[in-house]
Amino acid sequence: MVLDDLDIEQPEALLAYLRQTGLIGHNETPQIRYLTGGVSNRTALVERSGGEAWVIKQALAKLRVPVDWFSSPERVHREALGLRWLASLAPAGTVPAFVYEDHSRHLLIMQAVPQPHQNWKTMLLAGRLEGDHVDQFGRLLAAIHRRAYERRGEVAPAFEDRSFFETLRLEPYYRYTAGQVPAAAPYLDSLCAETLACRLTLVHGDYSPKNILVYQGRLILLDHEVIHFGDPAFDLGFSLTHFLSKAHHLPRLRAEFAEAARRYMSVYRQSLGTLPWLGELEARAVRHTLACLLARVSGRSPLEYLGPDARLRQREVVVSLMADPPAMVADLIHHFIERL
Repeated sequence: MVLDDLDIEQPEALLAYLRQTGLIGHNETPQIRYLTGGVSNRTALVERSGGEAWVIKQALAKLRVPVDWFSSPERVHREALGLRWLASLAPAGTVPAFVYEDHSRHLLIMQAVPQPHQNWKTMLLAGRLEGDHVDQFGRLLAAIHRRAYERRGEVAPAFEDRSFFETLRLEPYYRYTAGQVPAAAPYLDSLCAETLACRLTLVHGDYSPKNILVYQGRLILLDHEVIHFGDPAFDLGFSLTHFLSKAHHLPRLRAEFAEAARRYMSVYRQSLGTLPWLGELEARAVRHTLACLLARVSGRSPLEYLGPDARLRQREVVVSLMADPPAMVADLIHHFIERL
């Protein structure tokens, strides 16, 4: 079988590839299932007879969203690099182990998170909001930011390229949104320039409940394809957006999600410790939170659980807050919830 144009969503082709590369035995026939939900990759789960399981990701050049959105498949190798580095930067057991990558076919293999596990986003949308999970979420991000800063002499050169962050975050979230919401354009244009000028520590770039699996009570972080050396406030804004948007979506739990956002930020600050840029971080986190809240209703990748009326309301509230952003995250949470 010719594998030059390998498509891992073709089971026979994937099986032949695994055998020909020696990743599995010639007579081995693992179970192959396909995972849905992501927009940027083909993703397969391979379960071997001995109990070992892998997740295989193959990057797409054109993402699976309603509007045209393109990004180089080379980004899957940025994720592989991220996996290898996070093995020493993140707390033990919080990221899957790297297994294999293929540069010619833009393919990455990592250890699968054991079953049974649950996606944290799914749990949150079902109203299952647990304080310990929120605490872990804050501590995990703080550990990555702190340890990468402490090793910045090694980390910064490895993650200097921010092209995937630009094509998968700044363009579809901030620049596209600026074109859709002219009133927010000066704010977003300024924030883009500020973000690109800031190089402080390793930034995950996709730090959200969607990319967290909960296994035996522990949070495990996935999807590292936009990881780069830059502004840690982006991770804070991106992640706080999910708590606040769910507070919007689930009125009966609005107070609980607002409190979770405050708790997350407090645990993050406490876990980060004393770093030279801590004092200036909060105001930038507020600006990124507002930008992401708007992008998730007016950008290329809107939150699927917010309907048209809710998206319009979130847009109105956020644009009004952009006129005079609060200095502190706690104040932003208060004003956002109040104006809803």
